[in-house]
Amino acid sequence: MGRYTWVYSPRAKKVTDELKKEIETKSEHLIKILKEKYIKEPPKKLVHNHLVDIYSKWIQRRFYLYSKYVCPKNYISSCDATAIKKLKSAGVQFLGKTNLDEFAMGASTENSAFGPTKNPLDTSRVPGGSSGGSAAAVAADLAVFALGSDTGGSIRQPAAFCGVVGLKPTYGRVSRHGLIAMASSLDQIGPITKNVYDSALVLNVLAGYDLFDSTTTKREVPDYARNIDKNIKGLKIGVPKEFFREGLSAEVDERIRSTMSKLENIGCKVADISLPNFEYALAAYYIIAPSEISANLSRYDGVRYGHSSRSSDTLIDAYFESRAEGLGPEPKRRIIIGAYVLSSGYYDAYYLKAQKVRHLIKNDFDSAFKKVDIIVGPTAPTTAFKIGEKSSDPLALYLEDIYTVPVNLAGLPGISIPCGNGENSGLPVGFQMIGKSFDEETLLRVAYQLEKEIKK
Repeated sequence: MGRYTWVYSPRAKKVTDELKKEIETKSEHLIKILKEKYIKEPPKKLVHNHLVDIYSKWIQRRFYLYSKYVCPKNYISSCDATAIKKLKSAGVQFLGKTNLDEFAMGASTENSAFGPTKNPLDTSRVPGGSSGGSAAAVAADLAVFALGSDTGGSIRQPAAFCGVVGLKPTYGRVSRHGLIAMASSLDQIGPITKNVYDSALVLNVLAGYDLFDSTTTKREVPDYARNIDKNIKGLKIGVPKEFFREGLSAEVDERIRSTMSKLENIGCKVADISLPNFEYALAAYYIIAPSEISANLSRYDGVRYGHSSRSSDTLIDAYFESRAEGLGPEPKRRIIIGAYVLSSGYYDAYYLKAQKVRHLIKNDFDSAFKKVDIIVGPTAPTTAFKIGEKSSDPLALYLEDIYTVPVNLAGLPGISIPCGNGENSGLPVGFQMIGKSFDEETLLRVAYQLEKEIKK
């Protein structure tokens, strides 16, 4: 993969202004060294010298942590996130950091202090979110792969909008140490890549137990790439009837159904299933996630962390004014919702009930996986929409997550692969596959072989 160094670095520099994607690139001196070294001496490590972008919710030693609200200007972290450390150990070269929605809150990468990211396939449209900068970087051939975090679809949905592959591993498969928290019981780290095989390679490096993250598992990590082309004939694929209802655009519906027939072509058995509590997932998510956001972001008060107002006369005023000045509209909206549903008198009515619904959703998936091996459906109800089209209607934007949030609520692995373009928009449609807990191996096998069938 060494040949990519000298291809991607100049290309990133050339298009970064148009896409508002890249915040920082390595020096021309380093690029020259890498070019000379790796053209003469091809690397031998599995992912050695993959060129990668990471979006700005990660801490990385010697890189600026770019956030208008999280930390002082030009703050440089003194340590690496665990995922970054693992990738460095594997020989990965980092090109820079990418744009994202503020605190990863959004489905379009329009909620950023640096302005919106543009979809490289159509720069009048959004790349999805919150990991839109990472998806745009890969789609524009600025990097071999990029990292993102997925709280309610923030890897899979932008991957769908940009026509690339986005993998959300099982909760606990990859360490979250060094990832700035949004909703701790939902956040998961994963790669955005050009193809499924690359996702398997990156997951090989990222996965595993971490002493610094108590939610990681000590389960053995298989080699996800080794058996990726193993026979999948006879595997049972479930299609939830609840996925094909009002709100799903006609062109997405058509592409998804067409792709299901390709699963049968490669030997899988496709059957209808039901997820009875699917319709309550979005409501439950937008109670649970804001509640955790409200708790996690309470530390950004201008004293412990975050922007500090200089115009306050009292401590209480300093708290109010620092958060009012420092936080954007979407974080404020979610903090207020979270504080409300956690308040005395409303906890049982909202938060506790949402957690019970979350348990029911998990039970639905458990029951379904007793009958099938993989569950499939759309990644998003539409293709990429115009920049500004939904920014004044938060509820319409939240509906973009309708097919992805159940996976996070249940803590399951999911992957989105491109399955062609919509007939009307001409834009990519994402095909989502959901696997059993900690069975990314089967999920990647099916995705890899379906990807090959789609490309025929």
